[in-house]
Amino acid sequence: MSEPKALAHEAIHETVENILASAKRGRLLDVPAGEGALAVRLQQMGFGVECCDLYPEIFKVFDLEIRSGNLDTRLPYDDRDFEHIVCVEGLEHIENPSNAISEFSRLLRSGGQLIVSVPNIMNIEERFKWLINGYTSHFKPLSSEARAKIGRDFPGMEEIALHVNPIGYSEVRYLLEKYGFALEQIYVDKPKTNLWPYFPVVGLIRLIGRFSSAASRKARWTAELNSNEVLLGGNTLIFRATKI
Repeated sequence: MSEPKALAHEAIHETVENILASAKRGRLLDVPAGEGALAVRLQQMGFGVECCDLYPEIFKVFDLEIRSGNLDTRLPYDDRDFEHIVCVEGLEHIENPSNAISEFSRLLRSGGQLIVSVPNIMNIEERFKWLINGYTSHFKPLSSEARAKIGRDFPGMEEIALHVNPIGYSEVRYLLEKYGFALEQIYVDKPKTNLWPYFPVVGLIRLIGRFSSAASRKARWTAELNSNEVLLGGNTLIFRATKI
């Protein structure tokens, strides 16, 4: 069996590894697991890793358990089975992220940790791309031509490549809080470079935000949405949350 290939960017896996470096070891679910590249790294860190994916046939790690599971439905595990859940490159590929977060809440024990990533559609560069093109880098139009190419590249497994749900900071945080999580911190995969042409606009956005009342800024997450991680962050936002 060949070595598992990372289906996400290496920087995302490195960030997840850094987040979990000081965490108490325990039972951990990696979903979607892909070929198993991240699962191997987490197993080597001492976690009791179990894996789940819509296409378990692509999994390439012989000494780890892999189950078939769909994030849009009920996952094949019992309530409160895990201390940690990692969901990298998952929510943007499914129709119902609300179901996925609800399932993570069901599967995690009290005090358990969830790490979930989504493409950062809200950084300043992506906002300009949306303004000019009507779509962002990660969520291009799914035309018949685009879908035909994905079908050729991933025959019978198009969901691996299809980005169908542009979900950003506000939606993820809402779902986390709705299903009993406390958001602890957000991270980026790696800093974006050459953003200096956007700095005047970033300054203007932050200045406009200060004209709202303190109560309004708190209610609308103005500081969080204008933070370096969201507004100037990398291609991916990574959330760390605790089940409460």
